[in-house]
Amino acid sequence: MLQVAFIRDHKEDVIKRLAKRNIDATQMIEDAISLDEERKQLQTNLDNTLAESNTLSKEIGMLYKSGKASEANVLKEKTAQFKEDSKALGDKLNAKSEELTQLLYKIPNVPHESVAKGNSEEDNEEIYSEGDIPKLHEGALPHWELAKKYDIIDFELGNKIAGAGFPVYKGKGAKLQRALIAYFLDKNTNAGYTEYQLPLLVNEASCYGTGQLPDKEGQMYHDSRDDLYLIPTAEVPGTNVFRDVLLAETDLPIGITGYTPCFRREAGSYGAHVRGLNRLHQFDKVEIIRVEHPNNSYKAFDGMIAHVKDILAELKLPYRILRLCGGDTGFPAAMTYDFELFSTAQDRWLEISSVSNFESYQANRLRLRFKNSNGKNELAHTLNGSSLALPRVLAGILENYQTEDGINIPEVLIPYTGFDKI
Repeated sequence: MLQVAFIRDHKEDVIKRLAKRNIDATQMIEDAISLDEERKQLQTNLDNTLAESNTLSKEIGMLYKSGKASEANVLKEKTAQFKEDSKALGDKLNAKSEELTQLLYKIPNVPHESVAKGNSEEDNEEIYSEGDIPKLHEGALPHWELAKKYDIIDFELGNKIAGAGFPVYKGKGAKLQRALIAYFLDKNTNAGYTEYQLPLLVNEASCYGTGQLPDKEGQMYHDSRDDLYLIPTAEVPGTNVFRDVLLAETDLPIGITGYTPCFRREAGSYGAHVRGLNRLHQFDKVEIIRVEHPNNSYKAFDGMIAHVKDILAELKLPYRILRLCGGDTGFPAAMTYDFELFSTAQDRWLEISSVSNFESYQANRLRLRFKNSNGKNELAHTLNGSSLALPRVLAGILENYQTEDGINIPEVLIPYTGFDKI
């Protein structure tokens, strides 16, 4: 979340940049500043009351030592009032602090100055593209038909077992899925990321830490009995590795990677554009996460973009990169680039990765700090990206690599699959 000091010092700029998200944040910003002023006044009153109480206690002690018990007992009655006043002020301070925190949770991150104002994905800016769109044979099929033809993914079986959006991978389909996971992890660890195996369930504090709550509550599966959430992405447990952590400046940068299944309710997602693997309730993803010094986070951001580009170049899949406009940028992100690959059989672009810089927004929620060269605690910057999300990458491979007599396997994956064709 945004720091109140930053909001106060840059009030007009914060309001102006949040307008890129099509939000008039004026009232929220004014309320945050006002609540903080009330909180600070309560803190001052409490500090003064405690100081007076301490002074009185010392005076009472001196009177007792001087044999003036009767005078001390008179003053002692005043300490009871100080205790009542202190408790009342403490309760008001806690309530005001909580009110301020809840308001700050509702204010999204300020978009980077280079992010354009826009309403939706229609206003996103294409900044890069690579790869030739293959010319397929007559009668080429979308991946859900290929999956059925070659018996490698069973959507109907998944529907029977769990419901729509839970496919069953079979035979060479399952092995290709496993090959992609291993390949992505090897690429990430070879680039210096440390591999983590992370929990698939997280607590409420973890969801607030990365900004899934309160923004995306309805999109997550929730176990109310134990108050745990199925993860929508490895970003949540991976970034929370660093919650309540104070790092040394020399610890930075830190990069971790992890493979997890991910779970999203995707309420209200219907239609042809979500057929097959295009949108699922359970899917596999390999994530990369970075903790960076604020001075280096955008250089690291560029490095993450280059890393994902290298993976797609090796897979020989046609793709483009979009810089998201303010209206399409996620709640906690300052800047996001989306990668999309072209599905020739569907004749449409499919999102396969989002790479985001959250600057200090998540770190403030997480209380993730490092001790800088001046010995002061400073908020770190966090970044994350899909490297990569598997369903649409797999769909792109099946569709773009199909031939009249089967589906070729990208050359870079053959050492992982052990076969070169389905």
